[in-house]
Amino acid sequence: MCADAFGLPIDFELTGGEVHDVKAAPEFIDRLPTGGYVIADKGYDSEELRQRIIEKKSIPVIPRKSNSTIGNGDMDWGLYKYRHLVENLFARLKHFRAITTRYDKLKRNYKAMLALGSGSV
Repeated sequence: MCADAFGLPIDFELTGGEVHDVKAAPEFIDRLPTGGYVIADKGYDSEELRQRIIEKKSIPVIPRKSNSTIGNGDMDWGLYKYRHLVENLFARLKHFRAITTRYDKLKRNYKAMLALGSGSV
């Protein structure tokens, strides 16, 4: 799920339960407008993803994992606090029972329900 600076959904993609989110992230980066900031959590910490964000002329605000040798010296923690907007978006979407419990069997139906819920958030 991608959100803008106001916490409103921009784009989303469904993946399988066993697929890590960082696998779908490059597609989102390619669809984002150039410039600005891309804020994500430690799960998205990969040099490949950081390079893709920089190629898009954006600035990655992603903390490094604890086992990283580089460290977080260049991290803007003030900007990172805005990550809660995406978390709040998920919280608002989970107010819809059909989204939370996923009654829909087909991917296209659930995706349509997510689009409907995202439009009313």
